[in-house]
Amino acid sequence: MSREQRGPNEKLGTVLALAGISNAGLARRVNDLGAQRGLTLRYDKTSVARWVSKGMVPQGAAPHLIAAAIGSKLGRPVPLHEIGLADADPAPEVGLAFPRAVSEAVRSATDLYRLDLAGRRGGGGIWQSLAGSFAVSAYATPASRWLISPADSSAGRDPGEAESAGGDGPPQRVGHSDVTKLREAAEDARRWDSKYGGGDWRSSMVPECLRVDAAPLLLGSYSDDVGRSLFGATAELTRLAGWMAFDTGQQEAAQRYYIQALRLARAAADVPLGGYVLASMSLQATYRGFADEGVDLAQAAVERNRGLATARTMSFFRLVEARAHAKAGDSHAAGAALRAAEGWLERSRAGDHDPSWLGFYSEGRFAADAAECYRDLKAPRQVRRFTEQALSQPTEEFVRSHGLRLVVSAVAELESGNLDAACAQGTRAVEVAGRISSARTTEYVRDLLHRLEPYGDEPRVAELRERARPLLAAPA
Repeated sequence: MSREQRGPNEKLGTVLALAGISNAGLARRVNDLGAQRGLTLRYDKTSVARWVSKGMVPQGAAPHLIAAAIGSKLGRPVPLHEIGLADADPAPEVGLAFPRAVSEAVRSATDLYRLDLAGRRGGGGIWQSLAGSFAVSAYATPASRWLISPADSSAGRDPGEAESAGGDGPPQRVGHSDVTKLREAAEDARRWDSKYGGGDWRSSMVPECLRVDAAPLLLGSYSDDVGRSLFGATAELTRLAGWMAFDTGQQEAAQRYYIQALRLARAAADVPLGGYVLASMSLQATYRGFADEGVDLAQAAVERNRGLATARTMSFFRLVEARAHAKAGDSHAAGAALRAAEGWLERSRAGDHDPSWLGFYSEGRFAADAAECYRDLKAPRQVRRFTEQALSQPTEEFVRSHGLRLVVSAVAELESGNLDAACAQGTRAVEVAGRISSARTTEYVRDLLHRLEPYGDEPRVAELRERARPLLAAPA
């Protein structure tokens, strides 16, 4: 359905010409973005012609998909007013701001928490409208502001600023015991995420925890000391919500959570935690095909944490940098970053005060990511060496990571000419992927099957494809 504006939409026509997108091309892009969110759209070049020449305004998620499609081609976010569709139901910019003032940071974060719940209960809601709107350029301002000033001067909130969670009675006075509960929730959620994937129902309770538990605390009153701790705990939960969204393919939601997590880490004056958020941003940017930006984000984490973070933390940041260099095809820079990561890891000691959120990082995780670096650099012998090391580690707690390692191992065996071994590892990976809820793991399996297409007539490959069919057919 569409409704008509007055006269042609010259803004849309101008931006389409600037982006070099034809009417048919835009229709195809919009339909594809809709399909990614389970929407069946059948726009064609005639539909686009009506939007431009007659000012017709498509309803529902379509205006936002149009903006996302054009923005993807231009390489930057495209607001609705730029394409003459500002009268459509607005897709809030909530979660994309990185406010300078702490009070505004609280408002920005709590607005995001409330919006996300409305989207989940409404059967997709705002996230469906924002489908495909990930834009790596949205990380530029948050990263630069954090680099300039990674810590706020004060984190206290007096009763005059505080708000009552229910609108009646006095606002909540927050203490350290309230913060402890948030940290315990974050620790529990981290374990569930590693074992069952970001889409597991227990993991999906994190946004609920942010709305129901964290938001009222942020809006309450607290001392500077309690405030620092509160912002740190909420930043951890918010980053985790972003990671889970990333793992389940909700890139636009993940981006907003990451930005708010970085802002909260600044309010907490926790520079290593801010670096961890930047590393998460880097992994997402690299995964989405923006390797150069991934390098920048990882290097920002490294540079700001020199002399502050523990050796193990610095090792992880350099490892993430290596992932981005490898995806960019820079073998020299990737190798240097990997050696630095290994050196930092060797210098770490059991008595170091590593942050609790770094509990996942071990020699096995280093080996697994090193294997992925060499996979991207097309060095199968190195992939096999590091994958064997990674797969020798315990798997009970990190099931998803084990599944990803199996796929990487299968790819290395295939590139080494060992089809039997590739199919064997692929079969194990499919079995693991079927036990967790992780769109990222499913995509790894899909990539492996794509690489096996030249061997499609082989019975072993046909059997693997059949085993993977239920996994690939399951809704994201």
